[in-house]
Amino acid sequence: MSRLHARGLPEEAIRERARKGAAAIFPPEDEYGRAVLGADVISRITDDPLDRARLVPPVFMPRRLEKLIDLAREPLFGDVDLETRIGGFDSTLPVYVSAFGSTRVGTELALSVGRQAGRLGIPMVVGENVAPVHGARADSSLVNRLESYVEGLPAGRGGVVVQQSTEDADAEVWNQLYSSPSATPLLESGRLGFELKVGQGAKPGLGGMTLIGDADADRLTDRYAVGDPWGPESGLRLRGSSPGTFTEEILHQQIRFTRNNFPRASIWVKLPPGRDVGHASRVAWAAGADAVTVDGAEGGSGWAPTVFLDRVGLPLGECLRRIGEPEGCLLASGRIWEAGRAVVALALGARAVGLGRAALIAVDEDPENGLINLVDALAMEARLLISALGVYSPDALSPEDVLLYSPSSPARTSKEETRAL
Repeated sequence: MSRLHARGLPEEAIRERARKGAAAIFPPEDEYGRAVLGADVISRITDDPLDRARLVPPVFMPRRLEKLIDLAREPLFGDVDLETRIGGFDSTLPVYVSAFGSTRVGTELALSVGRQAGRLGIPMVVGENVAPVHGARADSSLVNRLESYVEGLPAGRGGVVVQQSTEDADAEVWNQLYSSPSATPLLESGRLGFELKVGQGAKPGLGGMTLIGDADADRLTDRYAVGDPWGPESGLRLRGSSPGTFTEEILHQQIRFTRNNFPRASIWVKLPPGRDVGHASRVAWAAGADAVTVDGAEGGSGWAPTVFLDRVGLPLGECLRRIGEPEGCLLASGRIWEAGRAVVALALGARAVGLGRAALIAVDEDPENGLINLVDALAMEARLLISALGVYSPDALSPEDVLLYSPSSPARTSKEETRAL
């Protein structure tokens, strides 16, 4: 069987972590005693603000002294507490699984991702168009994803968030799920949420896209835009969903409407990397959203026009800069696979980070434990980095912990960068 590929990600490094877990965060063990190590800074400088960023520990660490007094011993990286409240859910880590919709990749690997995310006790988002495309029967993809997630879910941890697009709303997916027996355990334990999808990173301004065969095209043509850019003989059709239309008032009212109709569910809002992402985030929080997810332009997709992948949307680092100090729970996604990028995003205001394509690559490598191993590696890295900054929880991170620079401008802490811009 051919392996899954992930454009823009270090696929082999992710696969190594999926196999080896935390051991993969270190250089090869056979180099110990035979090599001396140092930073390869120049080759890692890119156009991405988060990739350019460095974490900068202080010399004087009063928070470490506080921890020392509390523990009555010198604190170590293992003393970092990564438990985090994410959009109304208690999570073992500041990590969640990003949305996989109805694309072939997401459908084939989603159950393995769900089972492992549940065992980890981290939240998981189910993407748009799953029910309208695959149905809402007892054997549907949506129900199977919920059931696989709760199999090994620890008590009081995690949660499932179900995304909604225009077509999902037409199919009344949230209404059906809110009263479905398959969702009852999550709803009764306060671990069910709904996410209003305004857009996504890989193709801001467009709706979801998949390739389908002729038979599915005939079945879905009344609900979706169906075209055949490959010609009638190919047997392939392009299925496109509506991106939806939003103004400040529409977004505000939809959040209030969702909160009123589904009072027991957490309400999330997913924003694309638009130029007004800061303003849109504040509108969502003011309307009562429990979490706002921001996809950087680096965010992935099962299918998208290449011009959108290469030229449309703000990088995640710029999104975080424009949002500034969050007024609520901010979640960030876009090429997250290791803790360097993740901890920078947390220091710049995110409450948690999303694993998308990296999660799929990990379970493609190991369907039973790949995601668990990948997250174990990220968790150990995060504890090492956070403790090196002299703090012992993600919420104690600060923009002062981050240095932003480019080859053509002086280095500044992120606070100085914000003031300068």
